[in-house]
Amino acid sequence: MTSTISSLLTKYPLISDQVNKAQVEIILRELERVIAKGTPGDIVEFGCYIGTTSLFIRRILDVLGESATRTFHVYDSFEGLPAKSAQDVSITGEQFVRGELAVSKKQFMHEFQKAQVRTPIIHKAWFSNLTSQDVPDKIAFAFLDGDFYESIRDSMQLVLPNMQKGGTIIVDDYAREALPGAARAVHEFMHRDRVRTAHNLGIIHL
Repeated sequence: MTSTISSLLTKYPLISDQVNKAQVEIILRELERVIAKGTPGDIVEFGCYIGTTSLFIRRILDVLGESATRTFHVYDSFEGLPAKSAQDVSITGEQFVRGELAVSKKQFMHEFQKAQVRTPIIHKAWFSNLTSQDVPDKIAFAFLDGDFYESIRDSMQLVLPNMQKGGTIIVDDYAREALPGAARAVHEFMHRDRVRTAHNLGIIHL
């Protein structure tokens, strides 16, 4: 872990239990790698919940001096989890139900105001209702945290055409038994050999 990432994780707390420090470290390290390579494009996060990872993404963009040149977009319904599809069925994931993990856009914005960091561009919508016009023309880094098959499929369809060479996509819950739909959606676009796993995250280098 670089000293920058280590300092951020030491200084600031996680504000929810939906992600752990090991996962945040990987997300920030991969984002830092993309920036160091000079990969062009903006940053997108699909599924931001209350803003734990969003805050850390903004902080590292600020520290690295990238916030002025790279736009950060977040996408969420702010209505909690959608309904499951047949692709999501798992006896270990029965606790994940429609409407769970709902927070308001106002709550999300409050966390940024409290932390005194700039709020990203917020797109309040179900992923299935978004179009290509809602995402940046060039994307360097995408973090997809949609939990279920259709959410990951829809976000992959939106970001993949605009991902730049040298960019990275990270999919949360890719290797999580309780949420099998995430990996099933990814494999419709990427052979499993293209995906590296770490702490349940699926990491795709482009």
